[in-house]
Amino acid sequence: MTTVDGMHRTVAIVGGGQAGLAMSYCLARDRVEHVVLERESPGFEWRSRRWDSFCLVTPNRQCDLPGFPYEGSDPGGFMSRDEVAAYVEDYARSFPCPLVTGVDVTRLCHDGTIFVLSTSHGTMTADQVVVATGPYQVPRIPRLAERLPSGLTQLHSSAYRNPRQLPGGEVLVVGSGQSGCQIAEDLHLAGRVVHLSVGGAPRVARRYRGRDVVDWLEDMGHYRRGIDEFSDVDALRFRANHYVTGRGGGRDIDLRAFALEGMRLYGRLSDAESGVVRFLPDLRENLDAADAVSEGIKDSIDAYVELHGFDAPAERRYVPVWEPADETGELVLDSTGITSVVWATGFDMDHCWIDVPVFDGRGYPAHQRGATGCPGLYFLGLPWQRTWGSGRFSGVGRDAEYLARRIVDTARGAELDVPWIAGTRRDTCPAGVFRTSPSTVA
Repeated sequence: MTTVDGMHRTVAIVGGGQAGLAMSYCLARDRVEHVVLERESPGFEWRSRRWDSFCLVTPNRQCDLPGFPYEGSDPGGFMSRDEVAAYVEDYARSFPCPLVTGVDVTRLCHDGTIFVLSTSHGTMTADQVVVATGPYQVPRIPRLAERLPSGLTQLHSSAYRNPRQLPGGEVLVVGSGQSGCQIAEDLHLAGRVVHLSVGGAPRVARRYRGRDVVDWLEDMGHYRRGIDEFSDVDALRFRANHYVTGRGGGRDIDLRAFALEGMRLYGRLSDAESGVVRFLPDLRENLDAADAVSEGIKDSIDAYVELHGFDAPAERRYVPVWEPADETGELVLDSTGITSVVWATGFDMDHCWIDVPVFDGRGYPAHQRGATGCPGLYFLGLPWQRTWGSGRFSGVGRDAEYLARRIVDTARGAELDVPWIAGTRRDTCPAGVFRTSPSTVA
């Protein structure tokens, strides 16, 4: 392995997933000296944190990393977990990427002149740094999990692989975002009795009026809208993704239909004590809200078709196939046969290693299109960093292109108009942070 101890680079990219590799491609193209530091290897997160039947929920054609668009035989299909990992690995080999694997960055600070990165293989410095570690570092499990009986098998969705992994018996899945719904479906199709705690995640139809809904929304410009065009910026960044699946060639996930087939649905999990779990009485509300979002998207497609006069086949609207007769408020675990709990409750970010004051009161990176208030420090691959696709294969390349231009300008000594974070004076970011290295830039 290439040692990083004593190394200096114009740019250090922390993270070698699709975001870090996209950034590296743009910098390599512009002949900017840099290094990509990766704890594991490209594709590792896809293989290690997804279940066996995982598929993308967006069509393969949206895999469009810089210089490496999808060129397979199924652009309208949905790559499996291993195919996605291979796509990322192939990307890393497609250009001269200065990737160093097996390096864990444990601290990032600024010494008044330059960025200093402490790593598991020594200390290096850089004029500029791109943090491309993504938003999914720490599996989030609520503390009430500690109050469940010790005999239950409990695991986070990131550790779930397949139904055979769990002991026999019924399974409680907590969370109805993309992971929760798809894992519940995986267990249900395997013949397991599934209890699903349904939250407020919206859903979307897979297809409507003869096309994948993603294709309609792309044509309508939805995925190109910048976050500054929305009034609820903070809520947008933390909103749950719409649940749908690419499994079996792509289809809807209809929790009501699963209920008809025997899946047990409840509202949000609210408490647990002495072998009893309790739920809020909001199941009907959550199902109706998810359906309303899906039907609202169809409304926008109908309006778009009518406006442009497209020849798109009419389609009957969704009619709910099941309604909860009542709201089950609690379950006594011993009497249900539940032996396992899968927590599909999301992730938290872990930026405690970044010792630079660029975070807001919630610990979220304060940035404008990835550029922080400390010149030379950037983030890439965050959800809604700029658009819906910022944290995905479809849009991370555009964000990387934007940051590459800023990085080149900074390396050449250009002044950038980047405000310092709220409540902090711009001049508290030390002078000399730009430290130009013109010999490394074309």
